[in-house]
Amino acid sequence: MALQTCNLHHSLISHILPFVLLLLLHAWGGCCHPQCLDYKPPFEPRQPLVFCKEYIKFGCCDLEKDGEISAKFYTIMEHFDHSGYEACGRYIRSILCQECSPYSAHLFDAEDANTPMRMLPGLCGDYCSSYWLQCRYTLSLLLEDSGNPQQFANLTATIEEDRKMFCDYLELKDKQYCYPNVLTNTELNANLGLVREDPTGCLELCLQEVANGLRNPVAMIHAEDGTHRFFVAEQLGYVWVYLANGSRIDRPFLNLTHAVLTSPWAGDERGFLCIALHPRFDEVKKAYVYYSVSIKKEERIRVSEFTLLTTDDNQLDHSSERTILEVVEPASNHNGGQLLFGRDGYLYIFIGDGGRAGDPFGKFGNSQNKSTLLGKVLRLDVDNNDDGTPYSIPSDNPFLYEKEARPEIYAYGVRNMWRCSIDRGDPTTGRGGGRLFCGDVGQNKFEEVDLIVKGGNYGWRAKEGFSCYDRKLCLNSSLDDILPIFAYPHKLGKSVTGGYIYRGCQMPNLNGLYIFGDFMSGRLMSLKENVASGEWQYREICMGGDQTCRFPKLINSYYKYIISFAEDEAGELYFLATGVASAKARAGVVYKIVDPSRRAAPGKCSFKPAPVKIKGKLVHFYPKEEFVINKKPTTTPIPTTSTRKTTTTTKTPPRRKTPIIIIKPPMPTRKTIIKTTLQTTRKTPPTTALKTTSKTTIKPTTVPTTVQKAMETTPAPTTPTGYRTTIMTAAFTRSAQTSIIPTSPTRKHGTPLQYAPITTSKPLTSAQPPPSPSTTSMKRPKVALTSERPAALTTPRPQYWSLKPTTSGYKPQRPPINTTPTKTQEEGLRLGEKLENTGGANQVYKRPRGRSRDSKRGRGGRGGRKLRAGSVRLVTTDGLSDRGRLEIFIRGEWGTVCDDLFTSKAGSVVCRQLGFTTALVVMKRAALGEADRNVRILLDDVECEGGERSLLECKRSRVGKHNCSHGEDVGVICG
Repeated sequence: MALQTCNLHHSLISHILPFVLLLLLHAWGGCCHPQCLDYKPPFEPRQPLVFCKEYIKFGCCDLEKDGEISAKFYTIMEHFDHSGYEACGRYIRSILCQECSPYSAHLFDAEDANTPMRMLPGLCGDYCSSYWLQCRYTLSLLLEDSGNPQQFANLTATIEEDRKMFCDYLELKDKQYCYPNVLTNTELNANLGLVREDPTGCLELCLQEVANGLRNPVAMIHAEDGTHRFFVAEQLGYVWVYLANGSRIDRPFLNLTHAVLTSPWAGDERGFLCIALHPRFDEVKKAYVYYSVSIKKEERIRVSEFTLLTTDDNQLDHSSERTILEVVEPASNHNGGQLLFGRDGYLYIFIGDGGRAGDPFGKFGNSQNKSTLLGKVLRLDVDNNDDGTPYSIPSDNPFLYEKEARPEIYAYGVRNMWRCSIDRGDPTTGRGGGRLFCGDVGQNKFEEVDLIVKGGNYGWRAKEGFSCYDRKLCLNSSLDDILPIFAYPHKLGKSVTGGYIYRGCQMPNLNGLYIFGDFMSGRLMSLKENVASGEWQYREICMGGDQTCRFPKLINSYYKYIISFAEDEAGELYFLATGVASAKARAGVVYKIVDPSRRAAPGKCSFKPAPVKIKGKLVHFYPKEEFVINKKPTTTPIPTTSTRKTTTTTKTPPRRKTPIIIIKPPMPTRKTIIKTTLQTTRKTPPTTALKTTSKTTIKPTTVPTTVQKAMETTPAPTTPTGYRTTIMTAAFTRSAQTSIIPTSPTRKHGTPLQYAPITTSKPLTSAQPPPSPSTTSMKRPKVALTSERPAALTTPRPQYWSLKPTTSGYKPQRPPINTTPTKTQEEGLRLGEKLENTGGANQVYKRPRGRSRDSKRGRGGRGGRKLRAGSVRLVTTDGLSDRGRLEIFIRGEWGTVCDDLFTSKAGSVVCRQLGFTTALVVMKRAALGEADRNVRILLDDVECEGGERSLLECKRSRVGKHNCSHGEDVGVICG
């Protein structure tokens, strides 16, 4: 039986795994992008690296990680004398340092969380051949696990003897991105670390969905009190509080729906339009709102003040409303609608010109008439007003002493300013801080962005953008207007939505970029100031492709109607959009803008939100959009053989003299249906709206449909080999390994080699190795491989290294590193932690404690005791208790769990319930089996922190509510 198991272990390489390789190689096509093994963009280290210095400016390692790699290198080199160090040190160092490469995710084949990750980086063919000639016997040292140094000895024994197998294992077929070509490729490294651009120069960014189900979200603000809450206002009159973790408090912060004037008509500009919190909200506890009202059939703009409830930090006292200002609106449009506090502590109010077309009110229009508040920017002092008038006039308001001018006016000549912001200033120098940017909606031809200054006249109705609108007024020499910093024609958009200058921490590439958009066209745009000339350079923003945005939780499409922009307490940038421009349609979404090209160094942007006392319940956030990383392929994969368990009565393949059991490794692919039809189902986003999915043009959202393509069930007769072939063997067959009692192998010329009986964990060595004809610097015997006894035993290493660290030989000097290397044993086999599955190729299956051999999963153990809600089991057909399709017991029935958002943390919760230590791999897309139709799907969107006692304690959808099929049943491999 032991011999049969031995034959099984080695026959997988040549019989089953070539088909696996065909499938996996199919996914290698396409371009890649800079990405680290933690599934995040590269960064510039905060402190210079000491060991992997080539990545000191941009890569995937900080100083701590650099120290860990250095420690591993010197641990390996303790096996070598001086000549070995000279011969192989450079290869080992280069291979280890590829974890720091900005393209490490591609080198380790980790860009897809649903496929196995390489254990070593992909090498170029020439470099691999050179490595094989010089130092091929060092492969086992790079693969060894600290807990079991000989774990991969049998795996590498055969590979090291054959150059083709060796390089099939290590070579990356993509010649552009393999090491070391990736370092010298001019095209790849020309703009490395900068914002990615498409061929037209459009800046490629991605998005993260933050909130959804909102009714025309018109504003989003923060309290600047350390809680990192944000407040989202709906046009209907609600304001909601969202916590830093994305949860929403079920009680509204403010409910003015009874007073707000609006309608469900698409495009109605009236309603609740803005909210601003006092800049010292944690002390003053006041909020200011701007909304439309109707009083005796007269439409007005009202600015009111509210006070926070003394008993609830997340709700305003509705009885405390105090009217600050009311302005009669002659028409229902051009209502303005911006409130904000400047750095001076004063409240700025932006009011439209009164509506209709062309500002037809009076001789010069409302905007040029300083005796009315319409078409103006106002500045008020609302401090110390509890016992007196609602506001006072700042002493330096520009028209305070001008006859017939309203003293509240700060600037004039504006048409309908929609969304303004204050520049925080450069994080390092502070330059630009306090500047006031606004988008001013145009009439017939142009939209404009203005930089608001005290006393400025912004030209309306004399000018629209840079051109004349009312020629008589335009030619008036006394106009003395301030031109916009940018204006664009209506072929780009017809209703500007002002934005923000990015001053956050997480995306250093975007610092100083003014990002804004257009409500009608859905176009995202940016301006960058040339400090020397003072001019602003325009760049369009487009959504990155699926490969560019293939990061956790990122999407690359959005709803067309861009209503507003916002920034959170940390300075990160957002925009609010909807698919249906109606105050009562729940089609509004809040998106966070993300640069996938570069991030800040780990730890630089971390913060701990101050605690918030909650009254009421929390409504957890569940994204509705499909993450790019979870998008299912629409192409037909190369077919694989179906899983089959053979017994002694089953016909065996040719050249086999004894029956064996073949267990096919579970593959993260879509299910091959018996009827030779492949069905791939994607979640369908809302179809009631248009979404931006292209570079510069708006296209209707393409609703994914079921793809059906015929498949051949018989694979091609080719038998390729490669990295994934070998590694999948090691990962999924170790649990079936037993002690091996070898027969006596022979040398090439028939002379027997003498070996003592051993197990697979201890490789054999020859007492007198004959010289190898392949190289003169290394000596190792050749072992003939036969079908009777596959080569599973290692052979002697070169003379310049030993199995144990040398005690008297050459010891390289370690340079001082100002960091403490971690002492964990996991670095011996650096697989890298993937988002959705953890490489578990070197784990040994152990029976979980407390479970008898004959105990049955799902029956509550012995005695048939009643199962608790949240109990789990792994369902499989291969008889292995450590892996299988995940099923959970809820409300008296067993059901499956969808793979959406399910990570290794959730897998660990499951495995600990079953008595295991951790989850080795999380398998998606029903890779470990698909449940029958009569089995219900009970959980979806499961997100765990890792410390929960069951999946029911994790963030998840409601029981029985899901948006998936059994083709997305999640599976887990425990260890």
